[in-house]
Amino acid sequence: MSKTIRTALESWDVKNEDAKVYEIASALFPFCRSITGDGLRNSLRTLQKYVALALHEVPTGTQVFDWTIPKEWNIRDAFIKDSNGKRVVDFQNSNLHVVNYSVPVNQKLRLKELQNHVFTLPASPDRIPYRTSYYNETWGFCMSHREWESLPDQEYEVCIDSTLEPGHLTFGEFRLQGTTDDEVVFSAHSCHPSLCNDNISGMAVATRLAKHLAEVPLRYSYRFLWVPATIGTIAWLALNESVIPRIKHGLVLSSVGDPGRFTYKRSRQGSAEIDRAVEHVLRSSGSEFELREFTPYGCDERQYCSPGIDRPVGCFSRTPNEEYPENHTSADNLNFVTAPALAESVQRLLAVVDLLEHNHRYLNLNTKCEPQLGRRGLYAQFGGKGGRLFNEAVVWLLNFSDGKHSLLDIADRSKVEFGRLVEAAEVLVANGLLQKLELSDG
Repeated sequence: MSKTIRTALESWDVKNEDAKVYEIASALFPFCRSITGDGLRNSLRTLQKYVALALHEVPTGTQVFDWTIPKEWNIRDAFIKDSNGKRVVDFQNSNLHVVNYSVPVNQKLRLKELQNHVFTLPASPDRIPYRTSYYNETWGFCMSHREWESLPDQEYEVCIDSTLEPGHLTFGEFRLQGTTDDEVVFSAHSCHPSLCNDNISGMAVATRLAKHLAEVPLRYSYRFLWVPATIGTIAWLALNESVIPRIKHGLVLSSVGDPGRFTYKRSRQGSAEIDRAVEHVLRSSGSEFELREFTPYGCDERQYCSPGIDRPVGCFSRTPNEEYPENHTSADNLNFVTAPALAESVQRLLAVVDLLEHNHRYLNLNTKCEPQLGRRGLYAQFGGKGGRLFNEAVVWLLNFSDGKHSLLDIADRSKVEFGRLVEAAEVLVANGLLQKLELSDG
């Protein structure tokens, strides 16, 4: 039997999946990513070892809707040295130590002058905060509040060996052609440095999901995007306006590596097929989850759901950004995310894809009263397929397969599990009682 999404889910190797996705996250952790630059570029090149994504470069100064691609930022080293020449802050120890997009600096400052350029978290004194300055040319350092408090009042040598000059914004893209050009988009923001849940988890889960889908036949076409948050997504949308109408479903992946419950934020459309598909999968899992309505802030779903784009794209996460204390700090590391949580996110997303792939509409070919199932030998199959539950799926299918209701429509109304409807539909098609309709039919 050829491999399908369903067989992949049924033969899910927990230990292997845990190891595979955690390996990707670990490989991405060291890079100092930003919205442009070699840290982002090299992260995407690392992902090319796992899936054949293409790299696209958008030059500085390119107009993308109301935005302009900024200068490219790169950094080689940074430190604060005390009067004895000891590095009290060292970029080589943590790339969070430098405010992302800091301009180059090389000078000596007293502690009182330096404090205007140092960021700490007094409420979490042992954590290094993450700060950025993308569109304001300045510089700064981040350090633990405990270390800052321990510094004596003396002169310090301050150095940030960086460049901010014309270059490119880079994003990664991987597309799988299905039997139709209608697309499902998975988008992962890829611009933060060593932050595992906030940033790396989505990148790793998207990569592993893409790898799985590349091995099975598909009805939809699938597009995976690894993009810098906000500006990267805006750039992709601006450069691909002809593609936008083909996006029928989409998910932004963010914070999918912590052990918290799954949280799904609906698209702007609210009850789009993708919204209902995710809800059905999470509800069928038997695990705790939370559904939220769309709001015009958060991750890049707000770009895909902007009024002039308005594609059905929701946000799939575990504990959402800013709702766990480790977020945007050095505590969001490889010890915070877990291999089982990452792999479970891949598994749930595969189940969502499986639902989308099988969410056909059917046409009942025997509409005048119910057909005689016994003479077709179908009653014998009821016992082998769950008895009453399978029978329930059959009668719901026969009643609502009018070419207008999809399997998900029937599942929502009947409360019959989607997979059971798929099995029953296949039996009824094989017995000439239902006809499967394609996306373009009726």
